[in-house]
Amino acid sequence: MKLTNRNLHRDIAYFYIGLIIAFSFSGIILNHRQDWYPMDYTYEAKEVQLNIPADPTILDSEDHIRQMSTQWDLASAYDGHRLRDKDLRIYYKDNIILDVNLETGKGVLEYKRKVPFLGHTMTLHKSTNSFWIWYSDIFGLAMLTIAITGMMITKGSNSFKKRGWKLALAGMLFPLLFLILFP
Repeated sequence: MKLTNRNLHRDIAYFYIGLIIAFSFSGIILNHRQDWYPMDYTYEAKEVQLNIPADPTILDSEDHIRQMSTQWDLASAYDGHRLRDKDLRIYYKDNIILDVNLETGKGVLEYKRKVPFLGHTMTLHKSTNSFWIWYSDIFGLAMLTIAITGMMITKGSNSFKKRGWKLALAGMLFPLLFLILFP
């Protein structure tokens, strides 16, 4: 097979079609995550009541959080916590989260699962795994190759040289204007 821009463009696009679709879906979802975030869903939730210590700074102690977690048999699953203003969030392995209001001691213990397909594509999109980062970099180079070879495929009056550069320029100006107008 002769290696032409058309063949290179087509074959790279075929190879990466699954990742293109996955990143497209997850990118759209991540853009709207404040409205809809389908990475996980809650399959079980329990209301809990905590006795808040007189000195709430003790809640910043991992030992105290682990000890407190024994009441749900989650001490060994402790995976971190966050204190923000009047809220405590405790993360446990296996996608279990406890949110507690520190003024009332009321909280919700949620058991979550990843949403099939959408949740998994978002995991890929946000991954910090070193292998995946390299693979994503190669994917980025492949997208550049698809863009460059795509510019060279068409000949004649619809070629990049005659017509395509105007659309490409307009396509590049739009995000630049957005960055300037809405910093």
